[in-house]
Amino acid sequence: MTTIIKNPRVTEKASFMQEQNVYTFDVASSANKKEIDKAIFALYKVHPIKINVLKVPVKHIISRGKPGKRGGGKKALVYLKKGDKIEFV
Repeated sequence: MTTIIKNPRVTEKASFMQEQNVYTFDVASSANKKEIDKAIFALYKVHPIKINVLKVPVKHIISRGKPGKRGGGKKALVYLKKGDKIEFV
């Protein structure tokens, strides 16, 4: 259950969205909305109102003259009710 959610995405945009009770997580590429809902409840004991799942594209980069890849996968936007909150330690 907990392998579905890899980690919370800590970015400037994600921190602004937390003020509107929207939390962003990196999730497994095979995860769907129902599995993410169950994993959020198992970890944080809150039920999401809505979940949006987005694909994060792979970025092709050149580092020290050699081509490579960075990123890729899926992220989930989890919407909560007004009173609910998720605390990251």
